[in-house]
Amino acid sequence: MREEGADRYPQDRYPQVCAAEESAVSQLPTSPTLEFAATTPYEDYVRAEVLARLQTPLSDDPGEMAFLVTTQVMELWFALVVHEWEAAGRALRADDLPAALAALDRSVDELVSLNASWRPIARLTPGQFNRYRGALGEASGFQSAMYRRMEFLLGDKSRSMLVPYRNVPEVHARLEKALHEPSLYDEALRWLALRGHGVPAAVLERDVSAPYEADPAVEDMWERVYAAEERHGDERRLGETLTEIAELVWRWRNDHLVATRRAMGAKKGSGGSAGVAWLEKRAAKTVFPELWTARSRV
Repeated sequence: MREEGADRYPQDRYPQVCAAEESAVSQLPTSPTLEFAATTPYEDYVRAEVLARLQTPLSDDPGEMAFLVTTQVMELWFALVVHEWEAAGRALRADDLPAALAALDRSVDELVSLNASWRPIARLTPGQFNRYRGALGEASGFQSAMYRRMEFLLGDKSRSMLVPYRNVPEVHARLEKALHEPSLYDEALRWLALRGHGVPAAVLERDVSAPYEADPAVEDMWERVYAAEERHGDERRLGETLTEIAELVWRWRNDHLVATRRAMGAKKGSGGSAGVAWLEKRAAKTVFPELWTARSRV
């Protein structure tokens, strides 16, 4: 059997093409550049040395390094997801749905990778976790400022969650700003209203610093979109992308719950939290609620 592509440009039929390919190949460097005036361009761009110096385990247990790196990787994913959702919100305000969907689609893949970050520490036994748990002191994941921005963008607003940062003015100011900005869902509903869909004024004009509460009229609106989705292709795609995000957020919260339950059972969490009980309450919350309840009526 002839190798696929072997006669793509037979020399007797396309001599000029073959000559051009041979010339291009002959001009390729035979080896990579190895000498640079200072650091490598890769290091200048990625800052790998900086990243590698950010891990400072506080115990002698070798497993702590996996916990520390995993947590830091999650912080990078949080930052990237926030970047995408803020870009999507700006695009929706500008009535640029393709740009908004592109950012949201990227965030779906990023959330999948974020969720996969649990793997290195998802099966810790209580004994393994206890070997370095004391090194965490009062540190707890709920103190993550970037995760808090992510939650605010999901519509889960809470002024009390700014309190841990009041002695860090720059971080507090960023979160205060995020608290008073529309969530991703707020932006989506405003865009739908501009398209003539029945989003009530009370929802459009609500205090966006308060947690989003489900509204029957918004559920009615999503029901109409899905009942006639062939006429509302753009709206349906926005709804489905938001639903995918909501599902991945739910999976993240449940993976967090299960990993914590395996590592420490029902013990009190670090930072004074209720541990598993607090995570169970978080996991029970539905993101973009009417997108889920409307499906029962279509």
